[in-house]
Amino acid sequence: MDDILIIGSGPAGYTAAIYAARAGRSTKIITGPQPGGQLIKMSLLENYSGFSDPISGLALMDQMKQQAEKMGVIIVSDIIKSVDFSKSPFRCTGELNTTYESKTLIIATGANAKWLGIPGEDKYLGAGVSACAVCDGFFFRNKNVAVVGGGNTAVEEAMYLTNFAQSVVLVHRGDKLRAEQIMQKRLEKNPKVEIMWNTRVVNIFGDGNKVTELLLTSTRNNMEIRKAIDGVFVAIGHQPATSIFEGQLEVDENGYIVTNKANSATSIPGIFAAGDVCNPNYRQAIVSAGQGCVAALDADRFLSGERQEYSQQCKEQNYLR
Repeated sequence: MDDILIIGSGPAGYTAAIYAARAGRSTKIITGPQPGGQLIKMSLLENYSGFSDPISGLALMDQMKQQAEKMGVIIVSDIIKSVDFSKSPFRCTGELNTTYESKTLIIATGANAKWLGIPGEDKYLGAGVSACAVCDGFFFRNKNVAVVGGGNTAVEEAMYLTNFAQSVVLVHRGDKLRAEQIMQKRLEKNPKVEIMWNTRVVNIFGDGNKVTELLLTSTRNNMEIRKAIDGVFVAIGHQPATSIFEGQLEVDENGYIVTNKANSATSIPGIFAAGDVCNPNYRQAIVSAGQGCVAALDADRFLSGERQEYSQQCKEQNYLR
């Protein structure tokens, strides 16, 4: 049985593991279906502190993994399929029916971007296709880009990209946006932004190295339009990887794990959460890493005999972020 079991191997998971092991706790990571998390799809990172030169997401996660291993963390390639949080020790079962028991648990399973599922999307992911304007907007300075979506996230992404891009076209399949009115007004007043109503993207074309063009169709008459573009940002939402925890842990209406606003504690004492699985607002690697550190410190304090204090804090704060 481990002191701390961590589910997920992105920035939150690996950072939690590093801090947990450094505190002298027996620590194990279950990597999940994609070791390294969403970050391994990022071709270059220029905004992760400590790296003066750009680093690929894959290289960054490999360094985190190596650091965790040097600290004595056990890393297991498995996918958790079921959990039992009804009593301590907590039990998690992998897809090969291996059972993992732990005194505390840190959930860092992240959230997956929802994609369009159209030709060219996978091929040019990281080469003009992105789901994060804050991550990749800088690479499109003085370029022409498109944002797909109609909610708050899409409008925020479009407005952010106007800081870099020459032009931004917002592609929306309906005739009205779902974003807040104040955000819509700001978007409509920006001279760099064009809104294409009643339109959807059906294909993404490129030259083999980068995106060059979108194929669009009208949702009203199916008329096809080709539009030259340098990049496309898909902003149709994210899905937190929490399905196996629902019914055992408290989650919000969108499936994100609810944590105490004072720390990383969840609705069950001894279980903590970090990163995109509980924080839909930022989705930045460095934020997730910081939250992983917090979760490890919380788990260590819990193991040191502060269980009653954490339980009382959770009750008083009602698990609010």
